[in-house]
Amino acid sequence: MRHFVFRWIATTIAVMVAAALIRGIRYDSTGSLIGAALLLGILNAFVRPVLLILSAPLILLTLGFFILIVNGLMLLLVPSLVHGFHVDSFGSAFWGAIVIGLVSWVLSAFFRGSDGRVHVLTHHTQIKRVRGRVIEPTEPR
Repeated sequence: MRHFVFRWIATTIAVMVAAALIRGIRYDSTGSLIGAALLLGILNAFVRPVLLILSAPLILLTLGFFILIVNGLMLLLVPSLVHGFHVDSFGSAFWGAIVIGLVSWVLSAFFRGSDGRVHVLTHHTQIKRVRGRVIEPTEPR
């Protein structure tokens, strides 16, 4: 549950940054921003994997560029379900999806531990020391 809340906060910040940077993306209230981030997270968790599997031939053909198109389409879908969140065109959605992806990636990188899980702190307080012997290689006879 904590991981979900962290991802939601990161996505909300990323959508807010995209709305500040991209001219065609805007929101009317903080509630619509939070709702748009929640819906975008749900769509990315459940609908996006299905779309990526169905569009796998196009993704391979375009060397991965079509993933950016899918991300833009997901962002373009959000305003039809969340009142107060606006995306003017596919171009705005395309560039907004790139900004959202980059900001989410950077925020996740700050809080991801060496074990791959998300931690609130960037360091581990419990470092286990391993005791052992160093075995020197023997000379061949």
